Amino acid sequence: MKQILAPVLSALLLTATALPALAAEALSATEFESYVKGKTLYFGKAGQAYGVEEYLNNRRVRWSFLDGKCKDGYWYEEAGQICFVYEDTPDPQCWSFFKEGEGLRAVFQNDPSSTVLYEAQQDDEPMMCLGPEIGV
Repeated sequence: MKQILAPVLSALLLTATALPALAAEALSATEFESYVKGKTLYFGKAGQAYGVEEYLNNRRVRWSFLDGKCKDGYWYEEAGQICFVYEDTPDPQCWSFFKEGEGLRAVFQNDPSSTVLYEAQQDDEPMMCLGPEIGV
């Protein structure tokens, strides 16, 4: 029995000690900017389409929940997180971004248990924004 358990325990111990080395580190502001600048990224949440963001020059962004209504903003790095401020929301929304496979995973740091987004698609074309709503 000892001869059978020893290799299993050794393998488990080796795997457990290797896990921290495999843990992904959040992208720095420089890495994030290098990845997103000039692109339009579509994000999904729990297998559903969630939103799209266009990354412009000078760390400016344009976001939409895929409804054609766009809001402009900008991003900056603070304490290792990427924080966004939009024209209609003065409070920063901070995220940690991780490069995984061919895309990004984004974890909302204001409430990490509530929102994790995944890059679903990437495009070099600007996103679609409808004009301002004009009422009577």
